[in-house]
Amino acid sequence: MLESHAAGVRVVDVARRHGVVPQQVTIWRREARQGKLALPVEDEAGFALLALEDVSSPPSRAAPGAAVEIEQDGVTIRLPADAAPERIAAVAVALRRAR
Repeated sequence: MLESHAAGVRVVDVARRHGVVPQQVTIWRREARQGKLALPVEDEAGFALLALEDVSSPPSRAAPGAAVEIEQDGVTIRLPADAAPERIAAVAVALRRAR
């Protein structure tokens, strides 16, 4: 998202590069301005890999022991599937800083 603020850069080009629709980048930019979308990041922000699931199938409940896995540079962190989004984001930021 940070790159969408650079001089001469178009939101549509940033969205296309990262495989999302321009409206999503615009929403993220608006939420960031409103303070609704903020992570405690001191380095340059970047896009995270986005995995989508088929919405045509009914949502499944997390199996007992299910986890969110974050992997970077050979380190895998597993958090409970019901972990708060803020906790997951904090772990991702900490892993990025540890690089």
